[in-house]
Amino acid sequence: MSDRFEANYLIETALPPEDAAAAMAGEQSSGTFVPVPGETPELKARSAARVERLDVIEEVAEPALPGAAGQGGPYRRARVTLSWPLANIGPSLPNLMATVAGNLFELKQFSGLRIDEIRLPRAFGDAYDGPGFGVKGTRRLAGVADRPLIGTIIKPSVGFSAEQTAELTDLLCGAGIDFIKDDELQADGPACPFEDRARAVMQVIDRHADRTGRKVMFAFNLTGEVDEMRRRHDLVESLGGTCVMVSLNSVGLAGFTALRRACRLPIHAHRNGWGALSRHPMLGFSYPAWAKFWRIAGADHMHVNGLANKFCESDESVVASARDCLTPIWEDKPCIAMPVFSSGQGAKQPPETYRKLGSNDLIYAAGGGIMAHPDGPAAGVESLRASWEAAVSGETLEDMARRSPALARALEPRA
Repeated sequence: MSDRFEANYLIETALPPEDAAAAMAGEQSSGTFVPVPGETPELKARSAARVERLDVIEEVAEPALPGAAGQGGPYRRARVTLSWPLANIGPSLPNLMATVAGNLFELKQFSGLRIDEIRLPRAFGDAYDGPGFGVKGTRRLAGVADRPLIGTIIKPSVGFSAEQTAELTDLLCGAGIDFIKDDELQADGPACPFEDRARAVMQVIDRHADRTGRKVMFAFNLTGEVDEMRRRHDLVESLGGTCVMVSLNSVGLAGFTALRRACRLPIHAHRNGWGALSRHPMLGFSYPAWAKFWRIAGADHMHVNGLANKFCESDESVVASARDCLTPIWEDKPCIAMPVFSSGQGAKQPPETYRKLGSNDLIYAAGGGIMAHPDGPAAGVESLRASWEAAVSGETLEDMARRSPALARALEPRA
């Protein structure tokens, strides 16, 4: 429906679910908890949110979250769809966030509330730039046509100087890496100023590009205030860099949008802080709903965690997140972002990752999987490429390991 937008929710309430859903619609549009002058039937018809669907799915004995009305239960869980007139807010992502989320998480009618999905009219695609590079542009700049980009993260996260960061970059470029990123904790501290780091790293990358004919993509973390991010972007561009990185939850939608509108390089979007929005199954956002904001705003790469990861997220959630990044939002403006698999990744996960995702349009970032390889980083990179080659071709890791000593060593049990 071109004149309305929708959101799907999972709710839990001790009240009649119909009453709780009506409270959601009223809180997030024209309604209040008491009648007010001016709230005419005509205004409500024009601006009120509508409950489009409500399906009760189960009852539970205990509330998922504290502070809700109707203690003692039972607590009913339901799936609810609300819709709003686009005329309420116009195609504005910050105001969309305030509308579909806003005060809802605080309402005492609910002992659980989670946003599962949002559907938006094409007007949002006209109002925002979307990804400037996405999968195709990233592949072109990195010189990687038909396999995942093999990447890593500068570790230790902080503590290195600009010169030490460049030395590690030199080692990784020599090892044949495709992609390197700053850790999200490294931005512009006195021990490693952004400008010094960018200049030192790009000298190394350019030297290796002259040797190989292919420039390693380095995502420089320019997270900061808007003017700082713009200056840092311009510096990276002037040095011949091919990627910048930003922490989404740190800069917010308005800060990210301002960066995207000034940006001429791919934006590597880091989701640090995501767990606070998602870890409880009855609170916050699903990844597809949350990521849609950033994809429309212009994220080229989106972190999705990884299979058998070091965090709390299930493999099923990781794969669903990655699939969503590769699923068009609108046919004529897909806003596809390249998923970034990271967190405890190594040579064992690619076959299952490819089997479940069905695509190799991704960045596969490994720290220890490269740096801790028994035969060094070059063997670490080679082991990941061999594992992905086996995954895509349908060959077993064991068979591939017979032809790839680097993969064989990576698969050996560690003490």
